[in-house]
Amino acid sequence: MVPEHTDRGFDADIDGMRSAVMTMGGLVERQVRRAGEAIRQNDLRLVTDVLADERVVNQLHVQVDLLCNQLIARRQPIAIDLREVMAAIHAVNDLERIGDEAKKIAYKVRHLDAYSRRDTLPLDKVQTMAGLVTSMLEQALDAFLRHDARSSDDLVERDRAVDKLRDELNDELVARMSAEPGSVTAALDLVFVVQSLERIGDHAKNIAEYVVNVVEGIDARHAHSGENSVVPSR
Repeated sequence: MVPEHTDRGFDADIDGMRSAVMTMGGLVERQVRRAGEAIRQNDLRLVTDVLADERVVNQLHVQVDLLCNQLIARRQPIAIDLREVMAAIHAVNDLERIGDEAKKIAYKVRHLDAYSRRDTLPLDKVQTMAGLVTSMLEQALDAFLRHDARSSDDLVERDRAVDKLRDELNDELVARMSAEPGSVTAALDLVFVVQSLERIGDHAKNIAEYVVNVVEGIDARHAHSGENSVVPSR
């Protein structure tokens, strides 16, 4: 349940912060989706779009971070409100890093365009992985907007599936490099793409874990370490 305040200006500030995070999140989600499509279609126009969005994402990161800091200074939020502002600050940091990974993928697509045997690479599996992490990011942003702490457990499981697919692809690509020396450059580029996709999944999982802290006052990143200090949720 999202709290309401007697000060409607406070509610407006919080709503504005959420809206700014979601705007940035939507743009980053588009970057990841386009990067995945660029891999599948070998479409360099999509690469250009990803790189253009990166500049806007960086601008939004600065703007949202400033907005959050101004909200803290002006409103001096406490309890769940303070946790939500801090979650927003952390979330936009993760979103900016996701944008960086999408940019890295875009650059690798440019490299792969020059490989004459591109159609022999395991691009279908990479596209599957890209679809998984894009869906994870969408779910994480929805959880942030709706204060859905339950999504975190699901995203942890989905992240394990992404990690498994990463390991399978890395094994396949290493074997290919050993068997076909001429494929080393292209296969290595794809290894870096897979690594970026895995990191995107990690960042999406992080965003969902921040929601757990907002709602329950628990740092889900250390939920199994026994080191949590539970803060009252109100």
